[in-house]
Amino acid sequence: MKHALRILVAAACILFAACTTTTTGGTQLKSEQSESQKASSLNKQLGTVYLRQGNLALAKEKLERAEKYNPRDPEIHSVLALLYERLDITKEADEQWRMAVRLAPKEPQILNNYAVYLCRQGRTEEGVKRFLEAARNPLYRTPEAAYTNAGVCLRAAKRLDDASTTFQRALQIHPNYTEAVYQSADLDFERGRLAEGREQVDKYLTAFDATPELLMLGIRLNRALGDHMAEEKYVRRLRVEFPGSEQFRSLSEPKRNPG
Repeated sequence: MKHALRILVAAACILFAACTTTTTGGTQLKSEQSESQKASSLNKQLGTVYLRQGNLALAKEKLERAEKYNPRDPEIHSVLALLYERLDITKEADEQWRMAVRLAPKEPQILNNYAVYLCRQGRTEEGVKRFLEAARNPLYRTPEAAYTNAGVCLRAAKRLDDASTTFQRALQIHPNYTEAVYQSADLDFERGRLAEGREQVDKYLTAFDATPELLMLGIRLNRALGDHMAEEKYVRRLRVEFPGSEQFRSLSEPKRNPG
């Protein structure tokens, strides 16, 4: 069952670059600010790359140095929060997320990513609140992603009716958003609403490109319904369209006899 909340470590582009408009203090002050921003940007980029590569020690060194050069960059604080979470330093991770939100309270991507963190910590109410803030922000280009994440958070907390409603909200905005279709239909499967789940999968796969996850879910739903012809149809599609997928390999593996 796929409940993982997805979060992307943003590329270290400066989303909130400070504008130097001060005219007093002369060129030297501007130059010093510019050099600090350049140093911060370089260390942020390096730290983000090291974090992606799993080199946490170097990521920590570079990102903490970037913070010293520019402590008011919310992106630095959000990436530091990801790092501290990876290092299992929860108190520091929480402090960094709160600082990032304080510096950029209307930045939807930071709100979304903070919400992911909160849900991973089991803080469902806070997390869903932040997801909805991001989703309702007119500047956020993918509100369906925030609604889907909110649904996953609610589902993990066993609030299944709320999760279903939130997935449907995502699909109202973007009917072919694959992750929302998968999560909604998989939730139907979990709740024994097999016909409803199959209807969602069939509707999507009739109109849009397949994914191995949705084809496999279609196989599971039709198998549970006892519709072997429909099950075999999706098995064939999985074999033809995604022969190297983990889902097809799982079908091809011989079943082990117990004992």
